[in-house]
Amino acid sequence: MDRHPAPGTPASDPPSSLISFVEAAPSPFHAVAEAAARLQAEGFEQVLEHLPWPTAPGRHFLVRDGSIVAWSTEGRSPSAGFRLIGAHTDSPNLRIRPRPDRRSVGFAQLAVEVYGAPLLNSWLDRDLGLSGRVAVTHDRSAPTIELVRVDEPLLRIPQLAIHLDRGVSAEGLVLNPQTHLSPVWGLDPSLSISGFLAERLDVPSSSIVSWELMLHDLCPPAVLGADHSLLAAPRIDNLVSCEAAVGALIDAVGRGADADTTVPVICLFDHEEVGSESASGAAGSILVSILERISIAAGLDRDDHLAALAGSLCVSADGAHATHPNYAERHEPGHQILLGAGPVLKHNESRRYATDPLGVAVVVEAARETDVALQQFSSRGDMPCGSTIGPVTAARLGVRTVDLGVAQLSMHSARELCSATDPLLLRRLLGQILTSSPLPGR
Repeated sequence: MDRHPAPGTPASDPPSSLISFVEAAPSPFHAVAEAAARLQAEGFEQVLEHLPWPTAPGRHFLVRDGSIVAWSTEGRSPSAGFRLIGAHTDSPNLRIRPRPDRRSVGFAQLAVEVYGAPLLNSWLDRDLGLSGRVAVTHDRSAPTIELVRVDEPLLRIPQLAIHLDRGVSAEGLVLNPQTHLSPVWGLDPSLSISGFLAERLDVPSSSIVSWELMLHDLCPPAVLGADHSLLAAPRIDNLVSCEAAVGALIDAVGRGADADTTVPVICLFDHEEVGSESASGAAGSILVSILERISIAAGLDRDDHLAALAGSLCVSADGAHATHPNYAERHEPGHQILLGAGPVLKHNESRRYATDPLGVAVVVEAARETDVALQQFSSRGDMPCGSTIGPVTAARLGVRTVDLGVAQLSMHSARELCSATDPLLLRRLLGQILTSSPLPGR
């Protein structure tokens, strides 16, 4: 059980690229903007869905709301298949309702709705900012979308004092999502969300039409531990995988390629935390249509395209549960997972993960070639695991899929914890997978 951390970057080297990505991405829309900026700096050009598809080989990306898909056909042909890395841009949090303004015993509050399955207690007594997107009209013209990010201590959800909840330590904290989570944001009775947004965007209050806003913790990411081996940050699930996927694609396109090289693709989806059933989720049409248009632009017919999918591979990159030192019994005894011991292959026979033996073989070979250690996760038989975009993507495309990710603690907390080295190893491994050889068809 006592294993050394996987080889790679020394624990004393902070994962600066990941930290800057997390800091830039308090919402899925900001995550997409940061990914797009990094890709554009490497020569990727944006494609718009409603315009003709580019037929010349090149580096491209497409944005749909809180999702981004990027690929390169430079020196590559989809006839050799695709190598896909899937991740998700959203994280569990608290989101502002359409009519949020509330007053209670002298406090101005905002009504929120729980998004996903956050650890609700982790949102208490934190200084919280506000981020997301706002629809704005200008003199009755078509509405525009404005990104909003307020990194100021605007909001706080105060916990009830122990004197008024004497049983909390012995019986546990119970929070009602409807009545206990409305944050306070001042005492001024005239405070309103539309007025606040109008002031920040420098438009009349009547121009604020709608919003998709969420709270975010203002405490910045930090490398911690006496040995600097750990990273504490918000949204590790799943911005770690998003940042690694973007970096892996940039690394992959910098290598040589030929017509027999698979097309590398990354797909960072929104709405995974609520089931992926949306226009920008993994269960939607975005990836299906993009892959088909890539094939059509390369001169493939539908039969060629389906054959290419049969020889493709997708890695669903998402967080994995590290064994908690205070709750080691919650893990399957033969599958304990350590921080700093490398990325984790995730298995589940109920198909909550999509991993299969041939896919594992590809990942294991890529790990061998890059000197990256792997761990294997299987949940306890009396404790069902969560799920990922893996099974969704496998079912939607018929593409062989493997679930893989970085181990972490405090998953779904407002602030999570992982190794400072594992994210860098994940990027290295994903970059190798994106350039791996075509698979035999199904």
